[in-house]
Amino acid sequence: MEYIAILMFVVVCFVLLLGYPVALSLAGTALIFAGAGIATGYFEPAFLNAFPSRLFGVVNNQTLLAVPLFVFMGAMLERAKIAENLLTTMSILFGRFPGGLAIAVTFVGMLLAASTGIVGATVVTMGLLSLPTMLKRGYNTSFSTGIICATGTLGQIIPPSIALVLLGDVLSSAYQKAQLSMGIFNPETVSVGDLFAGAVVPGMILVLMYIAYSFFLAKIKPDFAPAASAQDAQSDITTSLLKQTLSALVPPLLLIFAVLGSILLGFATPTEAAGVGAMGATLLAAWQRQLSKINLKAVMDSTLKITSMVFLILIGASLFSLVFRGFGGEELVQSVFEQMPGGVIGATLIVMLVIFLLGFILDFIEITFVVVPIVAPVLLAMGLDPIWLGIMIAINLQTSFLTPPFGFALFYLRGVAPKTVATSAIYKGVIPFIIMQLILLGVLAIWPALITWLPAQIYN
Repeated sequence: MEYIAILMFVVVCFVLLLGYPVALSLAGTALIFAGAGIATGYFEPAFLNAFPSRLFGVVNNQTLLAVPLFVFMGAMLERAKIAENLLTTMSILFGRFPGGLAIAVTFVGMLLAASTGIVGATVVTMGLLSLPTMLKRGYNTSFSTGIICATGTLGQIIPPSIALVLLGDVLSSAYQKAQLSMGIFNPETVSVGDLFAGAVVPGMILVLMYIAYSFFLAKIKPDFAPAASAQDAQSDITTSLLKQTLSALVPPLLLIFAVLGSILLGFATPTEAAGVGAMGATLLAAWQRQLSKINLKAVMDSTLKITSMVFLILIGASLFSLVFRGFGGEELVQSVFEQMPGGVIGATLIVMLVIFLLGFILDFIEITFVVVPIVAPVLLAMGLDPIWLGIMIAINLQTSFLTPPFGFALFYLRGVAPKTVATSAIYKGVIPFIIMQLILLGVLAIWPALITWLPAQIYN
């Protein structure tokens, strides 16, 4: 009977590949298998009776309230043209140096990731704003597209990230389940703040790796990342450069500090901080004179659509996981992991490989709600640190979103890049950044304290 659960997982992946909506695919596949199981006596209907209480837990979850607020914050900042002003100013500051424009793109991408937390929005925005400028300045096409895709995916790991909010909620339940399976009652859970704190150091390391690569590439191959011409550099210089820099840089930095700092310093929960961020983004839009009725309506429409998608997928995934458990899928996964050669190391490697491959066809939301609840309790019961596991999963997904030929970030950029930019150039450009992220995963596996040290300092 356990192998019916595996068949159900394979079927839902196949249905998703056919292009059907994710939430309906998850719920529909689960109901079909549950109905067939009840008819044949292989499925206990009592599992479906637990669905209303689980659904109530979803809609009553205080942590998940942060999702619409962070989405609103990102959409409002996008409408306020914060990224456009930042990129213009940073280009003026760094563009006259070899590789300077790429460094500016990385810096702005980092701030945009910390502001929006949405990979697609960051890649599209950076692609529209920076790619034409980089190509005009003579930057290599592959390098330009690679740095834009890579910085766009920083939204997965740079807090406050929506991916980390969802992972924190799922890992909290998985951690409690793992503790109960070992006969331990521990009221402590994995908070979103823990994951935010754990992501700070790896996120900064990744940004520094991108900047270092841009700098050394410009030194080794000056034609790949040339400095602005003397004429362009002179035309960029204005008497109010300092004022322009402060005007573009300080407001988003203050907003990020208010949101992330309040969480890390313990002044606010992630949900409360998300409310501060949404209000702060609205005030920034008003300060930029972009808070029009049209923009506000567009932001609210975007927030409604994205939030509805997230929660509908969560409901479908909850039903899928119930039916998966009813067919004994969790016991099968646990048995396979325990018998796997290499113990916890071998099991972790297999899970990371599966998540990496699933990242080609599923978004992080589906993987977080479907795959993580299945594998995380088993891995946590085997002794893994939940914060370390969450950050490793986030970086792993970030890497899969960059990997050709199915990486989501590549599709996002392809959709907004000029027709003169070949798809092969985009694929070629992301390879060095994929290698850097794999190196980071290896470093974090060897030195897990890079993830766990900061949360321990803040929350202990």
